[in-house]
Amino acid sequence: MAQEKQLRPDWDAYFLDIARAVGRRATCLRRRYGAIIVKDRIIISTGYNGAPRGEANCIDTGICERERLKVPKGQNYELCVAVHAEQNAIINADPVKMEGATAYIVGYNADGTLASGKPCLLCRRMLRNARLAKVVYYETDGSIVRCPPEEIHD
Repeated sequence: MAQEKQLRPDWDAYFLDIARAVGRRATCLRRRYGAIIVKDRIIISTGYNGAPRGEANCIDTGICERERLKVPKGQNYELCVAVHAEQNAIINADPVKMEGATAYIVGYNADGTLASGKPCLLCRRMLRNARLAKVVYYETDGSIVRCPPEEIHD
């Protein structure tokens, strides 16, 4: 009997799977995001969305300020106590290693459905400033978007 060839994910799917796993540590009540920064197929940093170190997490307090105030998605981020996954990955990375690297971002809603991994405006600025070459993320329909941070628009 012939053995079936094992299917392997391509590199983007592989790293998106890892970003999804990182997002399982997220502490947001609304959405869980994971981000990793990769250079030369080596992970140099990871991050997930959650309160700053030493501060209470929303999943622990049971309070989401944006939810309480019924703030729509994409508005009034300053009301949220969380640091975004991309921001945490950048904070945790060596600046020299980030130059020319790729960020992989995956997000899920509280109900488990796929959320857009498209970085917000502030995160796009940070990704450009960190000198990343490319951002790869899932859209809500499961399609993979690959582009430089400066090409991501609202």
